[in-house]
Amino acid sequence: MEYQLPQCETLILEKQGPTLFITINRPDVRNAMSLQMVAELSTIFSEIENDISIRAAVIRGAGGHFCAGGDIKDMAGARSQKAGEGRDDPFYKLNRAFGQMIQQVNESSKVVIAITEGAVMGGGFGLACVSDLAIAGPTAKFGMPETTLGVIPAQIAPFVVERIGLTQARRLALLGLRIDATEACTLGIVHQVAESEEQLSDMLNQALERVRLCAPDATAETKALLHRVGHEAMAGLLDDAAEKFAAAIRGPEGAEGTMAFMQKREPKWAELPNQ
Repeated sequence: MEYQLPQCETLILEKQGPTLFITINRPDVRNAMSLQMVAELSTIFSEIENDISIRAAVIRGAGGHFCAGGDIKDMAGARSQKAGEGRDDPFYKLNRAFGQMIQQVNESSKVVIAITEGAVMGGGFGLACVSDLAIAGPTAKFGMPETTLGVIPAQIAPFVVERIGLTQARRLALLGLRIDATEACTLGIVHQVAESEEQLSDMLNQALERVRLCAPDATAETKALLHRVGHEAMAGLLDDAAEKFAAAIRGPEGAEGTMAFMQKREPKWAELPNQ
């Protein structure tokens, strides 16, 4: 079933072939992440999960910034509510809603690409860290400023550690550092750094071309397998992976991939649908 794009208050959605472009559209506040935006992103990633026509999701910010972190208005709104105990606290609910969304993006079967420019702070930093490919523009500045504000990076810290390791995550989080795109690439937060808007577009197009050439089911299974590494016993993981390999090679994508290779042609999944 093909995904029908919903109307969003905080996002602009555009489907081009097998790619869904998601633009965070709150440029007046440097695309700060509101509860409404969290809810809309969560809905979108839930709905595209079963849409076989979408193979990649590209997340970008409007107005030259990716995302400057949490929305101060939501924080003020939570503070004005009656304090609760534990999970009944409004701040718990606000923070945890973001964590659930970012986990959803992290575990999406689609290829998630983040185009990072300008402010990539706090929650925006976390969102970049759960992408499969992150490309930075020359203006991008990354940071975990939470400790300088008297709070903690509660929901993003685990994903930052998974992205760049505990040693570097400690340095960034405990010192509240801000770094440029070059250092972010060195640390592994992003994979590529563009020197211009034109180069940024070229890098994105090259990545989407590679997505086109890769079998969608095999890509999804591979992503799921990668996420399991380090979370379960290796022997059991490899046993299960071998079963999935056998199923894949005997399945329609395996048969088509082999045939396409033998016939020196592109596989059928590389054919783009009408846009």
